[in-house]
Amino acid sequence: MEKRAKLCTLLISTVLVATACGENASDSEAKELVANGMQEIENSNSDDSTELIDSAENTEIVKPIDDGSYDFTICFAGDVSIAEGAITTSNLDASENGIYDCISSELVDIMQEADVMCLNNEFTYSTNGSPMAGKAYTFRASPTRVSVLNDLGVDIVGMANNHVYDYGTQALLDTFDTLDEAGIAYFGAGHDLEEAMKPVYMDIDGKTVAFVAASRAEKNKMTPEATETTPGILRCYDTTKFKEVIAEADENADFVIAYVHWGTEYSTVLEEAQTTTGKEYLDAGADVVIGAHPHCLQGMEYYDGKPIIYSLGNFWFNSKTLDTMLIQLHFTGNNEAGQLQATVVPAVQTGGKTYYLNEAEEQQELYDYLESISVNVVIDDEGNISQAE
Repeated sequence: MEKRAKLCTLLISTVLVATACGENASDSEAKELVANGMQEIENSNSDDSTELIDSAENTEIVKPIDDGSYDFTICFAGDVSIAEGAITTSNLDASENGIYDCISSELVDIMQEADVMCLNNEFTYSTNGSPMAGKAYTFRASPTRVSVLNDLGVDIVGMANNHVYDYGTQALLDTFDTLDEAGIAYFGAGHDLEEAMKPVYMDIDGKTVAFVAASRAEKNKMTPEATETTPGILRCYDTTKFKEVIAEADENADFVIAYVHWGTEYSTVLEEAQTTTGKEYLDAGADVVIGAHPHCLQGMEYYDGKPIIYSLGNFWFNSKTLDTMLIQLHFTGNNEAGQLQATVVPAVQTGGKTYYLNEAEEQQELYDYLESISVNVVIDDEGNISQAE
């Protein structure tokens, strides 16, 4: 043991002396010192040297314990339109600074910085097709407009809505191709029913998050549901298939986000179908339910400790002056426990542009309004949502 300690000391001393020589002696002196040190090492008892080496090889290396910690944010916006002829698109085309002249930089930065950014794609990307007969409003954007989503940092879009089929089958297929080419995932619609029902899984900070979507937005059902052989969306008037999708996602993911197109347009009054089926989706395995379609904000509710955001409203969609928001879902925790914190980022849409609410008084007015139309939530001064006691 004494010899091994001496040998270790000699090794270290040799390195230190050589280092010192680099500063205080000539190269030849340094080399001589190192050589002498190495010779003494070679002359040491060979058995002891071997024992030392074997001991070093068998020494257990203690690695840091991975406790499964995670910390990530998913951000959601409501209805966005860059359809040809829309005021949003006209404003964009006339802007000097691109999207920053149409949406406040504070909002764009939050969207870009999110680990995952998601919004509702309430139009189709194509130059093909004709407006669906009998529809009052039809929305189609040039495929080149998809660059706007890239500018906003969008990673994934919900496609289960009542406007993705406005220009027919080929336009819907063009939309899938356009999003694929732009590197943007989509969910809630597909080339066939299997794809429309398939959850989209994303790995974020060591956790798997599943996105699923379905629509029950049309009183007159014009947007087709996908079949085994034809493209379309996934519907949830009958919740059976959608709950199957959620259950599948729950088996394969750490967190499940259900995105639902539902509710009455421009009304804060919740439909019974929203308040009942939203809870069914949470019971089926969803961790949060996010709603769209009413074109205005609706309230929120906690059920079994999980949030339902009934409607995100218009984010950047038309000329109306409407309260709007981003919703940030902040997931934190480890193998032992976790937390999901939902936060409101306050904004207003007006004149085809969307502005961040900077003033504390304006922010508080929006928080108070959201509380007044919600079921059981409170919102603090920072926009953090929690269940009312």
